[in-house]
Amino acid sequence: MKRRIVRAAFSRSGCTRLVAVLAGGLAVGLAALTASAQHHGHYEAGDIQIMEPFATPTPPGAKIGAAYVASMANKGSQADRLLRAHSPAAGRIELHSGEIGADGVMRMRERDDVPLPPKTTLQMGPGQGNHLMLMELARPLKTGDRFPMTLEFERAGKVEVEVLVKVRAAGGKPAQKHGH
Repeated sequence: MKRRIVRAAFSRSGCTRLVAVLAGGLAVGLAALTASAQHHGHYEAGDIQIMEPFATPTPPGAKIGAAYVASMANKGSQADRLLRAHSPAAGRIELHSGEIGADGVMRMRERDDVPLPPKTTLQMGPGQGNHLMLMELARPLKTGDRFPMTLEFERAGKVEVEVLVKVRAAGGKPAQKHGH
């Protein structure tokens, strides 16, 4: 009896079915991978569109880092606000803005929220002002690392994004070090 079962499993019709099942599974897997690659770095919550969340690498032993979104757009007709952010990569995340003073020094301050007026796009990047301070890092951020972060908006609610750690220059300039 066992002999017949083994032969049936390797018969032409059995192999053809196995190949068809494997090919179908591969096609489904490739389609899912392609769909996720097309949307990687693009997230939506209500009227808010978030593009390319990223963080900059930190030196070994660093307990503070910075995260950004290349753009955050409010496509709606009502204002919204980014209220807070959370991530297992940091003990807490603070919303910050930075302004360059008359003396040429950038000064950071914590914000209660980041306003998103209707029909506007906010850009974040090293040296550009608004950013997310990653406090009490679980471990230093290395180029190529990824971590989840949840952004909470007043109207749009929560959206989970994946943050890629990479070096990104502001306006084509070399990336600036961030510190307090």
